[in-house]
Amino acid sequence: MQVWKDYQAENKDRFLEELLELLRIPSVSADSRFNGDTQRCAEAVKQRLQEAGADKVEVCQTAGHPIVYGEKIIDPSLPTVLVYGHYDVQPADPLELWHSGPFEPVIKDGNIYARGSADDKGQFYMHVKAFETMHKTNSIPCNIKFMIEGEEEVGSANLGIFLEQNKERLKADVVLISDTSMISLDTPSIDTGLRGLAYMEVEVTGPNRDLHSGVYGGAVANPATILAKMIASLHDENNHITIPGFYDKVQELSADERAALNAAPFDESAYKQDLGIADVWGEKGYSTIERTGIRPTLEVNGIWGGYTGEGSKTVLPSKAFAKISMRLVPNQDWHEISDLFTKHFEAIAPKSVKVKVTKHHGGSPYVTPTDSIAFKAAHEAINTTFGKAPIPVRGGGSIPIVALFEKTLGLKTVLMGFGLDSDNLHSPNEKYGLANYYKGIETIPYFHKYFAELAKK
Repeated sequence: MQVWKDYQAENKDRFLEELLELLRIPSVSADSRFNGDTQRCAEAVKQRLQEAGADKVEVCQTAGHPIVYGEKIIDPSLPTVLVYGHYDVQPADPLELWHSGPFEPVIKDGNIYARGSADDKGQFYMHVKAFETMHKTNSIPCNIKFMIEGEEEVGSANLGIFLEQNKERLKADVVLISDTSMISLDTPSIDTGLRGLAYMEVEVTGPNRDLHSGVYGGAVANPATILAKMIASLHDENNHITIPGFYDKVQELSADERAALNAAPFDESAYKQDLGIADVWGEKGYSTIERTGIRPTLEVNGIWGGYTGEGSKTVLPSKAFAKISMRLVPNQDWHEISDLFTKHFEAIAPKSVKVKVTKHHGGSPYVTPTDSIAFKAAHEAINTTFGKAPIPVRGGGSIPIVALFEKTLGLKTVLMGFGLDSDNLHSPNEKYGLANYYKGIETIPYFHKYFAELAKK
């Protein structure tokens, strides 16, 4: 569609500047200090949707951060695509590791460096600009609805309520999400599944106050030491998770399925070099691709306790803490896994300490059908703009609400992401390629075109 290319070329600079404006808003959903900014970001998204041509655009308040809704119904008899994204971002800490301000976007070496550039402001905004392209060129082939939320990074606690209360408004034929990655611009891919998530926090308490480590050390259990030992015991010598029952419902792939998965291009040497590691690590008997896609994991996301300030303080801490996340695969239920973790962690604690386990949030794993009209439309759209067919892969991350969409709205989801695994998601110096951003804007209209055409057959 030459008319799309022409419009996008004419407005390329504006498309970028609008994204940079969104990136300057520190919409950190996990930190209440930024509540005003999340509201401001929602209002900005509303404005951009209205300018792009959406109707009935509304900032819908929830018990937490708001959800932005908009739609363009061109013909009720045509199929409808529900576009989901999120405008909230992860905390930027540790700030000292950023090369530039996390909310002061910098373009360097063809990348936009800023918190939220790839996850998910840059990716959801591609859909807004793709929609604008179709609207301004009078070529929208189907109905399009937008639901852009502000709590994805903290578990989407209020999204389920919103879905239940707005089933009629959210009626559609498929959900389209760009919050995942592809192998590369040279080797495009589509995620066919996501892992689930169970996120926990543990607290280990020893004495009723911090103690002098000389006077009491060696006689009183140190919660930090005990916590480290307990965490270490959660994996065995083969890096297999030791929680009883953890693997009972894990869906095992056949040898043929594993072979197909490992056929995707992967350079382990380049992988290690990019991360600055001497070797990979993980569950024995599985490749790196399998470990990050089809196998469950348990990782420490943060650990602290005692004195961590400048200089020294010889203290035996009263408490030690850790945040732990588990990525889950099909058939694992995050509530059940959370309970198994809690029971096991309490059981392995010695009598010298007390343990408290808090379940934060989670979500179910999800596998997308590859024989659906929507998946075929995404496949053909990428094939059209990239000049090669995308490779189906399993994503290692989690988007808990995908399973919720199917449960509540009865809708399947297509995961058509344009980011890269090397985009430093959730890390300092998050980035998103300019080429990826523009390629997404170019490709997304073709999804709607092919989806509408295939739906007629």
